[in-house]
Amino acid sequence: MESEDDIAPEKLVEGLKLSEKQNALQVNCHNVHDPKLDKEGISPDPAAREDEDLFHDCRDSFASEVVEENHSGEADASENQIDPDEQYLLELEKDMSEEEKQKRRNESMKLKEEGNKLFKKGDYKEAEDSYAKALQICPACYNMDRSVLFSNRAAARMKQDEKQTAISDCSKALELNPNYIKALLRRAELYEKTEKLDEALEDYKNVLEKDPSVHQAREACMRLPREIEDRNEKLKAEMLGKLKDLGNLVLRPFGLSTENFQVNQDSSTGSYSINFVQNPNNNR
Repeated sequence: MESEDDIAPEKLVEGLKLSEKQNALQVNCHNVHDPKLDKEGISPDPAAREDEDLFHDCRDSFASEVVEENHSGEADASENQIDPDEQYLLELEKDMSEEEKQKRRNESMKLKEEGNKLFKKGDYKEAEDSYAKALQICPACYNMDRSVLFSNRAAARMKQDEKQTAISDCSKALELNPNYIKALLRRAELYEKTEKLDEALEDYKNVLEKDPSVHQAREACMRLPREIEDRNEKLKAEMLGKLKDLGNLVLRPFGLSTENFQVNQDSSTGSYSINFVQNPNNNR
């Protein structure tokens, strides 16, 4: 499998200075995958870096067309399956031997590599299924491995325009590894695509706190506040329009309308006052 240095355009997240990579879920496993980092935050071991998430989709994350609907009548297992709680999985694995855990982890990594190959070929549904199978096998104590699997499955789902399930996968990846920049960027992009601009801005800000050099996050933090303000103004105008229509409906039997009431704002205090106007047309 290729290292991240060979994958374009993953340049924006190289050299990250991640803080803590430990997680409370590691306690039940002695061989949790946690590659050592050098002072620059990059693993000196190329083999360790191969386990990173290969697919960070910026701007072109989604399929150009909506995925064709499955009319076969048979639901895919990955779509209907509900991922079990990580803590619950840890409880189930209490009596599992370290040898068995390692064996299951190795099997899941093979499935992950198969998923990566399928993703590169553009077989996104098959890649998603491979990541889902890997998650079924991978022990919960290997939380870093599972975090990457969730993020990779999110990438495959993004390519199929499955935004909500992709957001869920990104969130699960971040629960297992809060410092996972790629999963955070991916979720921010998904939030933006689903018009959840406030949530997107929060994720982009979080990225900049972890690594100020990420251009995509810096650009979004400058752009989104204005978009959020414009959206809020539009929503405000729509709400006032609906209230005006409702007011006219109530006042019409009395020979009145909302035009008979002038709303004025005090520039010094910001408070509003309402004045009744008998003949509003005479004031124009």
